[in-house]
Order: sequence, then structure tokens, then C-alpha cells
Amino acid sequence: MTISTAGAGAPARPVEGAHARLTSGTVLSTSPVDSPAAARGALTMEALHLSRDFRLTRGTTLSAVHDVSFGLYSSAVVALVGESGSGKSTVAKMLAGQELATSGTIELAGRPIEVLRRRQFRRYKNQVQYVFQDPFASLNPVHTVRYHLARPVRLHRPVGSRRQLEEELVRVMQQVRLTPAEPFLDKYPHELSGGQRQRVAVARALAARPSVLLADEPVSMLDVSIRLEMLNVLDELRRNFQLAMLYITHDIASARYFADEVLVLYAGEVVERGPAEELTQQPAHPYTQLLVSSAPDPDDLGSILRRGGRAAIHQAGEGAAGVSGCRFHPRCSLADDRCRRDVPPLMRIGRDRAAACWRVDVAAPAALRAISGPTAPADPAGAPGQGPQEQQPDQSSRGGLR
Repeated sequence: MTISTAGAGAPARPVEGAHARLTSGTVLSTSPVDSPAAARGALTMEALHLSRDFRLTRGTTLSAVHDVSFGLYSSAVVALVGESGSGKSTVAKMLAGQELATSGTIELAGRPIEVLRRRQFRRYKNQVQYVFQDPFASLNPVHTVRYHLARPVRLHRPVGSRRQLEEELVRVMQQVRLTPAEPFLDKYPHELSGGQRQRVAVARALAARPSVLLADEPVSMLDVSIRLEMLNVLDELRRNFQLAMLYITHDIASARYFADEVLVLYAGEVVERGPAEELTQQPAHPYTQLLVSSAPDPDDLGSILRRGGRAAIHQAGEGAAGVSGCRFHPRCSLADDRCRRDVPPLMRIGRDRAAACWRVDVAAPAALRAISGPTAPADPAGAPGQGPQEQQPDQSSRGGLR
């Protein structure tokens, strides 16, 4: 997030379809990248230029999310990765209709959504469900598991008889591997373990039979021994019900295991995106490299940096409050004057990869070498940072995936 005294958040990034010039003079395209998640199924939900500003005091605005665009596809998982305060949960709450976007639009099945009215909101929640991080707080302690599961069934798709309702409750419990279901249905939340509570929370979301599942750090409060099992449950549900899933986490190692596409957020902006495996094995943005090198993964993802990665990063920083230019530059030892002055756009470093870094060719030279063919027309006459092909921001442009 960043704090502005100008009242309307942070400056916009350059228009898609243009080109941007790195500090070294290399020209890269800023056109939208293809989503690797699109190979799984059809586009279900799309976020277009989402921004969320919070007014703190008179004349002071907190830009929690700025110009975030991505798509959720049937049977696919898209992960939002970043540290606490990066804006991940704010994005999910906007998609869930719990926060109104300051600007930008959300489309479900190709149609813009409005959830201001109660009836519209109920129809929307029938398609979009949220799994909260804390299984202890997300369930009402005075009600049984049966009550938690029966309520969404009655609200979103009423069944005819009590027997049909009971069969439906048993079915959703079996889907999350809580079997036999009958003993669990009459228990209260405090009688369940943390993993069992979270399974009940997932079952409650599935009871509405949604097409989109927003999972906000669903395993972060569970014991390490059962996290993988919970991710396997979610993966099975994703495949069986063709769910379009948003997976929010600060653990980039689990995103590598679970997701098709990863978007890395820092201070409310997407700084890198790409296929989960490729992004974690060959991170391009200095912040992504910091996350990868810090991941306690058995495969030792951080070894890629020790073998010659160029991202010399200061581990500590004070966030992005009042920062101009690249929001990460106070924590990046590669930062130069241009990084402190200009906001970098997301620049293509492959068919389905992009990074917002003026010095990505220095931070990750291998990522640029992997690009087959030129990514943008050469322009030797232009000065670095002032090439004639660079365009001015245009808020009317569409930032969705192709």
C-alpha cells in the first residue's frame, strides 16, 4: 500500500499495447500477457483495473490496491502472493462484494457485476463464495455444523424435503473428506480440530454450488502436518466441480505446488506474473526473488539466487508509504534514479510472463534471454527512458487477459 496526499491514489501505468524502455535501453512490450490458467477452461471471472483507496484523514489517501487486472478460469487456480499488507485480501474482498472498488470493474461470465442491492448480492454469492483464513472465527460457536451447512443450501438452492436436505449435507461433508458425516453434523465448532473446522468452512462454501471460490490463506492457520492434505482437498474439488479458484497466500512455495498462475503483489500493485513453476524457478522481479529466497521449501528454491541471481535486496524496509516511482525501490539495491522517479509498467518477458521493473535485465538476465525473438521493435535513436514509442497513461484502456 502507499499513502498519497493528492487525494486520488497512485499514478497510472502506461497503456497496454505500448512499449517501455528499460534503463539499459532495451525495449519491451507492455501488452497484456496470456494467462497459463486459460488452458484449463473458460474465463469465469475477470478483474479489470481494480483499485481501492481508503481516505485516512482530510487530504490523505491510502492506496491499498492499484490497477490490478487478472482472470479466473474454470478448473484453474490463480494465486495472489505477497507479504502482509500487500493488498491480497482487499482484492479478494472486492471480488466477493465485501468491498467496493474505487475504480475498475469486475465481470462474472462476461457481464459487469453490481452487488449494491440485497437481492443482487444474494444471486452473486450463489456464484462466488469465500473461504476465510481463520477457521476459529469464521464459524459461529453457538451453532452446530448442521446449521452452518444447511443455511447456504436453504438460501441459494432450496431443497424439497428434510430428507433431501440431510442427503445434501452428507454429500458436501463427504466432498471435504469428513466421513462418516453424521457424527460431525451435530458437533459444535469448539469440538472440532483446526483442520476439521476449515473443512467445514470449505463445505459451507461448496453448499451453494459456486463457480468461483475465493480462498484467503486457507491453510496458514493450520498445523504444518495437515496443510498439504487441505491443499489436496481443494485441488480435488477444483477438478471435480470445475471451480475457478483464487488462492491467496504469503507462502510462494505452496503457490508453486498448487497454482497454475502466480501474481506477486507488493504494496497493492502486481510486480510480476507468470506460470507458477517458471516464476518460482526463475523469478525476475527483485521482490519475487526475495520471496523465493525466503521460502522454506524442501527443493530449496532459494538456491537459484545463490547460484548467481543478481537481485541484491535489502531484507528490511518501511513499506511504500509516501514512495514515488517504483514502490519497491527503498528495499532494492539495484534501484537507480529512474526507479525513484518513474512507475514501471508490467513489461512482457515472455508469452505468459511480465514484470514491473526498470532493471529486470540486470535482476534476471536469464529471463530475458529465454524470450524467443524480439519483444518490441528496436529504436536506437531514442534515449533510454524517453523512446518515442512510449505512450502516456490512458485509463480507458482494458487491462484484462487475452
